[in-house]
Amino acid sequence: MTHPSLDRFFRKLALRDVISAAERDALSAAAGGEAEIPAGADLVREGDRPDRSTLVVSGFTTRYRVLSDGQRQITAIHVPGDFVDLHSFVLKEMDHSVGALSACRIVTFPHRGLTEITERFPHLTRVLWLMTLLDSAIHREWIVAMGRRSASAQLAHLVCELYVRLGVVGLIDGDSFVLPITQVELGDALGISAVHVNRVLQELRSENLLTWHNHKIHVLDWPRLQRRAEFDSRYLHLQQEPR
Repeated sequence: MTHPSLDRFFRKLALRDVISAAERDALSAAAGGEAEIPAGADLVREGDRPDRSTLVVSGFTTRYRVLSDGQRQITAIHVPGDFVDLHSFVLKEMDHSVGALSACRIVTFPHRGLTEITERFPHLTRVLWLMTLLDSAIHREWIVAMGRRSASAQLAHLVCELYVRLGVVGLIDGDSFVLPITQVELGDALGISAVHVNRVLQELRSENLLTWHNHKIHVLDWPRLQRRAEFDSRYLHLQQEPR
């Protein structure tokens, strides 16, 4: 029987490959407990050796590192349907932390259950591997954006990416979506100051590309926003292919 909290995860998988009923049942059986995580709390910390991996059911989380001087770099934003630390199943020790941007509901997958899946379901194992490869593809795009795009193009690119990723899991309302992130946190993701974030938002608003109010982003002109960001969704691998 399919686990009701895995609906968005299965939507994400089905977009990229055909998942059999037996595979759905195996993933549902591997799911452990659910929990509510308050905004600002850590799901897992750098140096931890978790015995389970966590899937976001609702809410938003970030991967981040904090330097010795207290500066934080956000290296990923996770949306509902994302595993935040599937890689810990193989890597064992966390080299970064995962925190809740907003109140979240999560479901955990004990690693012993994931081991059983890898031993019994080779195709499903490849699909789970694909999920970690998608994380890597997104990381590469963030590095390119931070290293070579202007701050305005970088922010436009992030909005495009989240618009597509949230659309996959059914969380776009018309041309709008909710992103519960502060300008300080956004600066930590883009590698710029909160003051610079504010200027960039005003710039994109003045170009009639988007508005951002009370954590709600409204995309005013999707084709122009994509051009402004030089956004190409191929790195998100949205096509269904046999794995």
